[in-house]
Amino acid sequence: MTLYEGLPRAIPEDVGMSTSRLGRIAPVMQGYVNNGKIPCALTMIAREGKLVHFEKCGMQDIAAAKPVEFDTIFRLYSMTKPITSVAVMMLYEEGHFQLTTPVSEFVPAFKDMKVYTEDGSAIVDADREVTIKHLLTHTAGLIYESDKDDHPIDQQYEDADLYGGDLANMVNKLGGIPLLHQPGTAWKYGMSIDILGYLVGIVSGMPFETFLKTRIFEPLGMDDTGFSVRVKNADRYSKVYEFGEAGELQAIEKVHAATGPLSFFHSGGGGLQSTAPDYLRFCQMVLNDGELAGVRLIGRKTAELIRMNHVSPDWLAPGRTGVGFGLGFSVVTDVAETHTLGSVGTCSWGGMASTTFWIDPVEDLIGVFMTQLVGADSPFHAQFRVLTYQALTD
Repeated sequence: MTLYEGLPRAIPEDVGMSTSRLGRIAPVMQGYVNNGKIPCALTMIAREGKLVHFEKCGMQDIAAAKPVEFDTIFRLYSMTKPITSVAVMMLYEEGHFQLTTPVSEFVPAFKDMKVYTEDGSAIVDADREVTIKHLLTHTAGLIYESDKDDHPIDQQYEDADLYGGDLANMVNKLGGIPLLHQPGTAWKYGMSIDILGYLVGIVSGMPFETFLKTRIFEPLGMDDTGFSVRVKNADRYSKVYEFGEAGELQAIEKVHAATGPLSFFHSGGGGLQSTAPDYLRFCQMVLNDGELAGVRLIGRKTAELIRMNHVSPDWLAPGRTGVGFGLGFSVVTDVAETHTLGSVGTCSWGGMASTTFWIDPVEDLIGVFMTQLVGADSPFHAQFRVLTYQALTD
């Protein structure tokens, strides 16, 4: 086994899967590529800690006719968030804070926060402090966008130019914007994990990116993961695409949050770049209750806590049925309500460029899907999951 593959290989039948049924995946993904729906697809499946499926199709650079490769480097965007959340829980285990600790103990800008009333017409005092758990579970009241017509918070986020400086500048500006809702009363996806990236740096006494490199990436052998791509690896870095006016795939020249041609803003919520094998190793560590190849990042009970649901079903958007949210991951709470195959307790998340993963502790199963397409529906995610589960035989 090499780190190039992420995990040791196994014959699918040796771990309760069917080779012929796994063979259904590649033609479906190739169909999406052939029809111009995605630029490329790289799919990985591991069971019982062994790699049983690793296929690729399409182009990492369409104009240059450069095929995607097994070691292609992708922009993770929000698949950064689970990694940042594990970093936070490592510091939690060391006794630096409790999950109920107010964020303001480390980030003074979050002291005495203000909150918009439900209709956005007024601003009131927060009735409680924003805690570290509120950030981990996206229940703090921070946003990406409000999903409400003409809500003043959206303009405040836009005017703040949050990526115009460093991470400290971003966090201090966020502390000056009222929250969308009272902390701990609703789930709203937003910039909570960016603040946690800053907190990791403050608590650990080292830059956030250094903590991730020395405490997570190097111990796990995630050699191609970071906020920048080495110049020598530039030819492995995929283009990122969107749909043009005529529905054609076109490369995005100015990529969101990029600070250079090979680097991204050091954001806990979306700055990392990685390969599928690297990310598979991170997923396997989570599935293994915090350990991989003799390296333990977090304890078993911490891993269990991460994978639990921590939010009320009443807080989630109407379309998010059958799932809750753990400490950095979505969590399946009712398989039937998800309208697809899976298991209760499966944790997952995705990224803005249509990357995704899931970790199923019941079936000892991991799926990783990589492409680079922004602003698209992702039916291929659900199809990849179905095509994986239908290959189980034990």
